[in-house]
Parts: sequence; C-alpha cells; structure tokens
Amino acid sequence: MQNIDDYESEVSSAYDKGKLKSIATKSELAKFRAAARATAIKDRRVNIRLSSGDLNDIQVKALEEGMPYQTLIASVLHKYVTGRLAEQPERTDQPRRDSTRKRRPTSAN
Repeated sequence: MQNIDDYESEVSSAYDKGKLKSIATKSELAKFRAAARATAIKDRRVNIRLSSGDLNDIQVKALEEGMPYQTLIASVLHKYVTGRLAEQPERTDQPRRDSTRKRRPTSAN
C-alpha cells in the first residue's frame, strides 16, 4: 500500500466514517454520468506515428499524471475537439525541449 500523509489519512478516515457528503445535485450527477458514459465509449481504433522523443515525453507526462499514456493521448484529443484544451503556463522547473532541434537517428545494431 502507498504511504499516505496525515491529511490523506484524515480524509480517508472521514470517508470511512460517512462524514463526507456530496454537494452535487441529482441533475449535476446525471449530467456527469452521461458525460462519463459518452467519454468512456471507445469503439474505434486509430494508429498514429510519433517521433520517439514526443512519445517518450508523453509517457513521462502520463507517469506524472498516474495514467496510461494511451489514456492521456485520448484525453488530450478529446479536450481539443471539445474546445476545452487550454495552454498551460510554462513551468520554470523543467527545461523546455526545443521542438526545432533535429534528433540523431538511433542505430539498429
């Protein structure tokens, strides 16, 4: 089991004791359930080609978010087509990868 901090332990304990109550209305819950069902239906397969660097970066981001990288890609695409994809402010704690830089091909020896 993962180590949890004091706050997480407090929240978990409150949940287990039934002290936490939802503030969502029935209509909000119905809307969320419908959106979840519509989002969860994955009936088509798509194959795309990505550069190794981009795929590695996506996999790192997915690990940071705690999800499979395919799920992250699907989520980003869904947000884009629904107009909810917003640019995030640049983070100063990570160096920005120069997307114009040429990558050296890897040898297959």
